[in-house]
Amino acid sequence: MAKLEAMQTFVKVAETSSFAEAARQLHMSPPAVTRAVSALEEQIGTRLFTRTTRVVRLTEAGNRYFEDCRKILADVEEAEAAASGSYARPTGVLHVTASVLFGQQFLLPILTEFLGENPDVTVRSLFVDRVVNLVDEGIDVAIRIGHLPDSSQSAVRVGKVRQVVCGAPAYFADHGIPQQPADLARHRMIAGTSSFSSLDWFFGQDQRHKVHITPRLFCNTYDGVIRATLEGWGLSRVLSYQIGEHLVEGRLQTVLSDFEQDPLPIHIVHPEGRRASAKVRAFIDLAVDRLRANRLIN
Repeated sequence: MAKLEAMQTFVKVAETSSFAEAARQLHMSPPAVTRAVSALEEQIGTRLFTRTTRVVRLTEAGNRYFEDCRKILADVEEAEAAASGSYARPTGVLHVTASVLFGQQFLLPILTEFLGENPDVTVRSLFVDRVVNLVDEGIDVAIRIGHLPDSSQSAVRVGKVRQVVCGAPAYFADHGIPQQPADLARHRMIAGTSSFSSLDWFFGQDQRHKVHITPRLFCNTYDGVIRATLEGWGLSRVLSYQIGEHLVEGRLQTVLSDFEQDPLPIHIVHPEGRRASAKVRAFIDLAVDRLRANRLIN
């Protein structure tokens, strides 16, 4: 058991790249974490980390050992779960990720409903506008928007969204409505600065129309982009779900719909496949039902 606990401590240090953060998450003292890793290195006969005053990095041997430890710990957890019956009853911590606005608008209500139905489960959500590596970051379930690369992960399609150009009615009253993608050059543009943003906008199902926009307003969040668009400052391009309620209530309207690209699929993705635990299976079942029933993404 001491060896397994040392492995768990080593894995946490590797995941956080910090002895202090690993100690905090494991509810241990920093010296205890340091001793556990040092004892493991002594038993193995090689250094697992390179340490400086500012950086903790895995050595080449540490990287190999890290992957082996994760597999061993996962097998132990699976064996314990099977023995305790948790494959039949949702228990433990569920790690879920999605983009920021999708998570806030669509996933949080499902998570709170799920927690109400499963008192032995705790949820840790990670809402970020970047692609999260599920295995490296210990994620159980992710919502992915866009076409998926080939992988061994399991995926269930739950909806679709469109990329739309939108503006406030007051803006269109003052500046007119663009009829062609090229007309955007004469309009005030608002753009995001996330990793998903680009100043080259493609239109048409074959992407034959390309427009390079020159925004005067950049926002580092899509919430900011949408807020500025609602205030009538200019036009923006967002995903349809992000402004669904604003469209329904007439606060925003879309343009250039004849030039839209094919919709982007929405999937629930998880890495465990048929070996998924009860908590993962139960959450996916609920999320599939709720998301497929949502009129804003279907």
